[in-house]
Amino acid sequence: NNLAALYCQHARYNEAEPLFQRALAILDKVLGPDHPTTASGINNLAMFYYDQGSYSEAEPMLQRALTIREMVLGPEHSDTSQGLNNLALVYDKQGRHSEAEPLYQRALAINEKVLGPDHPSTAQSLNNLALLYNNQGRYSEAEPLFQRALAIQEKALGPDHPNTATFLENYTALLRQMGRHEEAKALELRTKPTT
Repeated sequence: NNLAALYCQHARYNEAEPLFQRALAILDKVLGPDHPTTASGINNLAMFYYDQGSYSEAEPMLQRALTIREMVLGPEHSDTSQGLNNLALVYDKQGRHSEAEPLYQRALAINEKVLGPDHPSTAQSLNNLALLYNNQGRYSEAEPLFQRALAIQEKALGPDHPNTATFLENYTALLRQMGRHEEAKALELRTKPTT
């Protein structure tokens, strides 16, 4: 599994896929089909397919992984939240926003309860839900989520962390879409080092 992930980082996808499949087969045989670690193996292969744009292959695998996690770990476990988020990503990419939204919302609620309101995973859930709203033109709903996600990331990971930069880009893109160009520019300048 780790070797497959390394291959993905180096764009060696044809070599990565059989390794993900082999790792999953081993987990399934050794730990059983309903083990949480098997669910992680399913999730890893599914997200490989997601990254390749093979959403129809990823979706049933993510549904299976989520079912295992809910059954074994419970409906309010952080791994269950991750499963909800990943399935929502697939629905979102397929334009199935009405199916993605409640999954994002549930993932956010779990993260806030289990990990806390200021955890980076909570920020990621906020960001994902905000992106969904943004893509639907629901800017007034997206903005407070982007603001909160960015504040959490800056506090938890610092202003120079790559995730913070991504959240900043998402929020400034929203501001520009709303015609608030000066605010977007000021926000970007706030994070750039002076020379």
